[in-house]
Amino acid sequence: MAKSTFPSLISVFLTLLFFTTVAVAKNHHSFSRTLSPQKLGLKKEKLSHLHFYFHDIVSGRNPTAIRVAEANTTNTSRSLFGSVFMMDDPLTTGPEQISKLVGRAQGIYASASQSELGFLMVLNYVFLEGKYNGSTLSILGHNAVFSGMREMPIVGGSGLFRFARGYAQARTHEVDLKSGDAVVEYNVYVLHY
Repeated sequence: MAKSTFPSLISVFLTLLFFTTVAVAKNHHSFSRTLSPQKLGLKKEKLSHLHFYFHDIVSGRNPTAIRVAEANTTNTSRSLFGSVFMMDDPLTTGPEQISKLVGRAQGIYASASQSELGFLMVLNYVFLEGKYNGSTLSILGHNAVFSGMREMPIVGGSGLFRFARGYAQARTHEVDLKSGDAVVEYNVYVLHY
């Protein structure tokens, strides 16, 4: 009888071990889970086109972009390599600075090319008008300033632009080479919910 009790004890022990493992696993908290987009209020994705003008003012008493850092060699570089600017540029419906304000371009651009005037752009379009008021789009990309048309990716957004992706096309409308002030036309194509 002792021989038959031993396998029964092993069976009971393994059963208890299994249920203990299941109970512990059930109470284990995970840091991630799969969600249904509908539970977050996400419906059909749509494509929006936004058109505005970006006013980058580096001169005068009230600049909207200022140099906050530079390398020792920046001023001898033909591309301003190593310079970093902080910006809070107005976004308007037309190329004139007095046009209706629809938002601000807030962020950093830095000269990241030794051979051309090419900026690394890290910024948010912060919208202040209409149904997009309070929403943002985030841009992270390369801006070859003297190219006719530049394209930069939209890497995200907030508010009505949650889960956004797309691209922004920039075209210089006018630039004052003496002051450095520029007006840039933007066409933004964004997929969002």
